[in-house]
Amino acid sequence: MSRARPASLTLDEFLPYRLSVAANVVSQRIARVYAEQYGLSTQEWRLIAVLGEDGERTQLDLVRRTRMEKVPVSRAARALEERGLVRRARSERDARSRRLSLTAAGRRIYERVAPAALSAEAEVLSELEPAERAVLRSLLERVERTASRVLKQDP
Repeated sequence: MSRARPASLTLDEFLPYRLSVAANVVSQRIARVYAEQYGLSTQEWRLIAVLGEDGERTQLDLVRRTRMEKVPVSRAARALEERGLVRRARSERDARSRRLSLTAAGRRIYERVAPAALSAEAEVLSELEPAERAVLRSLLERVERTASRVLKQDP
């Protein structure tokens, strides 16, 4: 009787590993824009980007939107508030909740960094045809949607 062979993991073919490596390299390239020029961490830039795009949000909204944990969101929000880039105020509906919005200085950074971040993104994607970029985005959205659904099903 033959035994089943254990599954062999080839890391370079393992999707979570490849996505993580690709995300890290792309993020490092784009981080040059906001880290070197404005001294922002990745977490801080994500909050600025979401607030710049969406407007005022609660910290819980930011956790959901960025898929970051509560503690890094809270730390980034405090750091941005200390630098005068974000305003935090108690929510009128829930005294435990904080609503965040960009200050004028935070808005100026968003308006300067966003175009440079888009340019860095274009540089990273420059070897893909427009149709390939669209397919890549579509596939990533489907993988994220499926993974989110499966994650909600697991105990």
